Amino acid sequence: MKVLFIGGTGVISSACASLAVERDIDLYLLNRGQSTRSIPEKVNRIVADARDEAALRAALQDNEFDAVVDWIAFTPDHVELDYRIFRERTKQFVFISSASAYQTPP
Repeated sequence: MKVLFIGGTGVISSACASLAVERDIDLYLLNRGQSTRSIPEKVNRIVADARDEAALRAALQDNEFDAVVDWIAFTPDHVELDYRIFRERTKQFVFISSASAYQTPP
């Protein structure tokens, strides 16, 4: 199974990334490449700003995924961009945002 995590270096998402790799999921992480948190060796990295549509399209090239998980969408605009980019690239899109659930203050 080929899975893309948008983000993937936060506390929860990095633990999920490690578990995915342990379960032999072909995991891709899309992020800006600025985190100091370590990532598993078998992870495929795609470095791009997930909120820059042109850069995102260029970095993804023609990749398609069995599932896409967005850990860092915080606004409706973020989700709308995800929809434009991934509607033809995956059949399963998972939106996760603890900030939305817990209403983290600005």
